Amino acid sequence: MSAITKDINAHAQAVIKTAQDQNVMIALAESCTGGMVAASLTDIAGSSAVFDRGFVTYSNDAKMDMLGVTGETLKAHGAVSSETAIEMVTGVLKQAPKSMIAISITGIAGPGGGSTDKPVGLVYFGIQTRDKPAQSVKQIFEGDRANIRNKASFFALDLIIKKLK
Repeated sequence: MSAITKDINAHAQAVIKTAQDQNVMIALAESCTGGMVAASLTDIAGSSAVFDRGFVTYSNDAKMDMLGVTGETLKAHGAVSSETAIEMVTGVLKQAPKSMIAISITGIAGPGGGSTDKPVGLVYFGIQTRDKPAQSVKQIFEGDRANIRNKASFFALDLIIKKLK
């Protein structure tokens, strides 16, 4: 098991324990991580008590159909943007009425698909709790596709932990 995999597992355990302690349900929408965060959470025994659901919305159509991301947002800002991450996370909470916290992830894992404005490794996260407006966080991760996806998964789990504290 690699160091990042161990870190992801430890963070997933911390998310589940903290959510259990607070009796909070969690929901996710993942694009570039393709369900990795959901998988890391459901690897933990007892996760069914706090993990409500996860959406893998890799395509723009999936983002629109499942989460209500608007075509206007995608056209104006692109799939990898703060605006899309916000609409994704807002859509998750609409679809998951029992969840108190949600996170979304959209980015460019590479090796292709990057540009000067949006390089490979650019990832936007949306995070929202029921009682507060959605926020977005921008990160740029270095490495190959697997590294970027692992780092984004770890960062998402870290955001959840911080939001729950």
